[in-house]
Amino acid sequence: MNLLQFRSLAEKIFADVRELTFDGVGVTRESFGRGESAAGDYLRDLALSEGLEVQADRAANLLFRRPGAAADGPAVWVGSHIDSVPQGGNYDGLAGVVAGLLCMIARQREGSTEALPLETIAFRGEESAWFGKAYMGSSALLGKLTPADLELTQRATGDTLANYMEKAGADVEAIRAGEVLFDKSRIKAYLELHIEQGPVMVARELPLAVVSGIRGNVRHNHVACLGDAQHSGVVPRWLRHDAMFAVADLIMRLDEHWRVLLERGTDLVVTTGMVNTDPAEHSISRIPGRVNFSLEARSKSTDTLEAFYQLMHAECAAISRERGVRFEFDRRLLSDPATMDEGICKVLSNACAAQDVPYEVIPSGAGHDASLFANAGIPSGMLFVRNQNGSHNPHEAMEIDDFMLGVQVLSDTLDELPRART
Repeated sequence: MNLLQFRSLAEKIFADVRELTFDGVGVTRESFGRGESAAGDYLRDLALSEGLEVQADRAANLLFRRPGAAADGPAVWVGSHIDSVPQGGNYDGLAGVVAGLLCMIARQREGSTEALPLETIAFRGEESAWFGKAYMGSSALLGKLTPADLELTQRATGDTLANYMEKAGADVEAIRAGEVLFDKSRIKAYLELHIEQGPVMVARELPLAVVSGIRGNVRHNHVACLGDAQHSGVVPRWLRHDAMFAVADLIMRLDEHWRVLLERGTDLVVTTGMVNTDPAEHSISRIPGRVNFSLEARSKSTDTLEAFYQLMHAECAAISRERGVRFEFDRRLLSDPATMDEGICKVLSNACAAQDVPYEVIPSGAGHDASLFANAGIPSGMLFVRNQNGSHNPHEAMEIDDFMLGVQVLSDTLDELPRART
């Protein structure tokens, strides 16, 4: 089945959704909010116009299937998310959903039958930017969204995730109870196409890559360092309790530990993405008495994450003693690393080779919904598409030719998968 003929349709979908969710700089598709809903409504209308069936599941995700397909029968899911970070790019998440829909539309137009029916799922709430929690739609589906998660508040409005999900149509009480909201046994594989969100594929001139595994992360959205706010001119260094220097000290110590661990071959990345003093009280002539910051570590190893986390707390304790400050942490959030299914990786690799496409097998540093399905025991695989300028910014620049190659490889994989798994 030749999917390259659907290039113009793909271009139209991306252009239309961008126009619907453009914020003047990039695209903003808030998790369980206006922009995400606009994207979902557009995809729903597109699917219905092509003769597909669409329903919202109990977590408010959108599920697309061909007419006549048994809702309780075995299937392969292709999916990704439709939300974005604020002022983000147009392809992060959306590309995977469009890829699945193009595969379905091609099969629907040709009237082809499938040994293992394809369904496409568009997840809501994958990005942590809005509530401080990632994978909300897929976590809810798998019974992994906790009551504490549901009380997280939206960054701009302060309203809870539970309220946002309820307004979107989710069964919040079942989610709160930790119910698994679908029959896992009928999903025989989960596949996700996604743009690469780093520079590796561009540097290596690879249009496509097969993902071997996904890093997990441990994070705190909000950490506060509390010291003593005083006049900057009258307090000598030995009597200061400077929260800003304490945070800077912590970051530099963690950076040194990170460097040493990398030299030992440990897989680890560390980020402090937000640092601020209170704008209502900060001043050039005031010693900061409070500094707020975020902290995140990612690794392919759960043991590495835990060891680094404990090391971080030990450094906080030492700095507290030395500088007369204290650190306060919000709830720790943990996402487990995941390994993609070896058999699916092989089928994806063979499909790339059959298209004579240069590719490599690489790990993903960013998190994806696929990690939850892999860790839930559902065989999972991912295909990366080359993307300029990174991600989580308005300058994402996936080439449509690369994307269509990815769609073709995905379609070929779907055709081969039933034979490969028997």
